[in-house]
Amino acid sequence: MYSQTETDVFYINLKRAGFIYGSNIKVVLDIVKPFELSEEERCKTNLLLTFYYIYNKENSEEQFTASLIRYYKSISDQKRSFFEDLFSDKTADSLLEKILHKRIHIDDNFISKSFNYFLINALLFVDVLGYQRFLKDEKHIKDYVENLESALETIVFSVIENKTLKSEYDENLIRLFESSIRYKNPELLTYNDAISIINEPLEKLYVIDLVCMASWTDKIIDKEEKGFLNQLKTDLNVDNSIIVRSINDINLFYDEHKGDVAFLSSKNLAQSFYDNSSKVVSKLIKRNSKRLIKELSESKEALYLLTQSTQRNLTEEEQKKVQTQLIDIFKSIPSLAIFMLPGGMLLLPLFIKFIPKLLPSAFDDNRIDDKD
Repeated sequence: MYSQTETDVFYINLKRAGFIYGSNIKVVLDIVKPFELSEEERCKTNLLLTFYYIYNKENSEEQFTASLIRYYKSISDQKRSFFEDLFSDKTADSLLEKILHKRIHIDDNFISKSFNYFLINALLFVDVLGYQRFLKDEKHIKDYVENLESALETIVFSVIENKTLKSEYDENLIRLFESSIRYKNPELLTYNDAISIINEPLEKLYVIDLVCMASWTDKIIDKEEKGFLNQLKTDLNVDNSIIVRSINDINLFYDEHKGDVAFLSSKNLAQSFYDNSSKVVSKLIKRNSKRLIKELSESKEALYLLTQSTQRNLTEEEQKKVQTQLIDIFKSIPSLAIFMLPGGMLLLPLFIKFIPKLLPSAFDDNRIDDKD
């Protein structure tokens, strides 16, 4: 029954379980008998069940656990992967459990549920889409996942950017998206380029739901936002019923579970996202300040550019240098593995904003010397 479920039906049930929205209220299709599970355990269970569903649909001959581990290895850059220390584990089941745990679990002491919702758990379905492509064709799988993430970022950013009336927090969110995409890749995807990447049925359903989530900042999808969704319907060549269902599904889910989902109590999703992201980055910097200062002191160019970024816009070449050097620093500090997660690069502009303020005054001399 589980593996015979139609794909669109299974996806709808993933939404009802909260997996697509980043807030796992229950286990998909009620496969697991009702007993007390934590939100993290429900998330892990839904992710694994979704992977297994896709595996059965693609009729892969390779053993499930082995194929999933190979997939994660294929999309991981060993030089900067936060899975790097796990791949030495020789027991397949144990390795897979550790990968999934590390994929969704970041220290709950400093990551709020609102933050988890937008940056981590709501983007887990990218992993699923990547695995589906991997089972069909392993070639260029890492490029596929990276391009898909870039396309999703561009389209979601377009939703917020096209609002006629923007709150202060909408503007902050726009700048955050804009900066993160620019730092990640100087050649920003255009909206049309992003649309051209979205071709598979599940990709289309997912991007429409992400747009609905981005539109829902004021707890309602207004006429203007529905206009964007209608344009997206045309551009993706999907039936109008898909747009209607997506809007109805998110309104129903948020209405039914507003008492269970932490971020729904906030006045504005963009405000919640920006505020919590700022708090997370600030705490990350403070907790790792000694190590960061040591690493930055050995990278005078990065230190100078970080300081300059508070006074002027960096050139594209300078932005690439900052990104490269910061990633080298992040990969050497386990606590900063969050930057390697899908969506984690959204935090980079905030990191660049906060780090100069927290550096000791002794670094002022270095900044002047470097400038000269």
